[in-house]
Amino acid sequence: MKKALIIGAAGFVGGYLTRHLRDGCGMEVHVTKLPAEELRERNGNVYNLDILNKEDIVSLLYEIRPDYIFHLAAQSSVGVAWRNPSLTIDINIKGSVNVMDAARELYYKPRILLIGSGEEYGQIRADEIPLKEENRIRPGNLYAATKACQNMIGRIYAQAYDMEVMMVRAFNHIGPAQSSIFVVSDFCRQAAEIERGLRKPVMYVGNLSARRDFTDVRDVVQAYSLLMEFGEPGETYNVGRGSSVSIKEALELILSMCGREVKVETDRNKLRPVDIPVIEADISKIRELTGWSPQIPLEQTIRETLDYWREQLAEQI
Repeated sequence: MKKALIIGAAGFVGGYLTRHLRDGCGMEVHVTKLPAEELRERNGNVYNLDILNKEDIVSLLYEIRPDYIFHLAAQSSVGVAWRNPSLTIDINIKGSVNVMDAARELYYKPRILLIGSGEEYGQIRADEIPLKEENRIRPGNLYAATKACQNMIGRIYAQAYDMEVMMVRAFNHIGPAQSSIFVVSDFCRQAAEIERGLRKPVMYVGNLSARRDFTDVRDVVQAYSLLMEFGEPGETYNVGRGSSVSIKEALELILSMCGREVKVETDRNKLRPVDIPVIEADISKIRELTGWSPQIPLEQTIRETLDYWREQLAEQI
């Protein structure tokens, strides 16, 4: 039985990936979290780990001896990155280097998947859409810059140290249980609160014209497991839907499912210093390698995310 280690399993993707690897792939799954974090998906093989402490990573890898290492631990909010650049740099760059360095000390070669972001492409020209992996990257925010750096370092480790490191550029993934610091979940939470009369019927929004490539998190984790098995060391793979919708279109879907009439107002606090107009993936590389393509429609994902927030509010009463 293959052993998988998920570093940073307390985040949004971690629970879904744990369940997929354990129940869908039949793997022995080990997961890490910070001491103060709670796991949404319970698993018996849980370890507290701070990726800024390399020696702790080394000890854990020797204890578990995983075949696969999914490196999910990150500071993944663009907004938080603007407010706290040094924390984002430490976690996303130094933490990733610590994971690869720790794996390099092992007497065998585990396969490692580094999770990056479609935001790495940055200031995109209209003629570059959809984005291919070999497209020039021009990071437009601090979070994207750290992920682009992680990608470059991962490729160097694969080539210089003959390590089995693969990189992903994941585009916007959404679904039930995502934090409301992310736009679709934020809108769904606001809609659920309006339905229950917990706030006035006004939806506060940021930039609605930006277009994003939204993929259901359950499709995303399937892509990760396939890339871990079939990905080529040193290579980068886009993971997304392969088409984009505007934030306004996503909002209109949510409002159409809301049981109340809602007014929309702009909240300046939700506007970013820099916002990329269009981000859309070309997913032909992963599709040709693994046969993967997203299966869950955007409307279903949004409805289930809205239902999640409805259930959360019902439990609080």
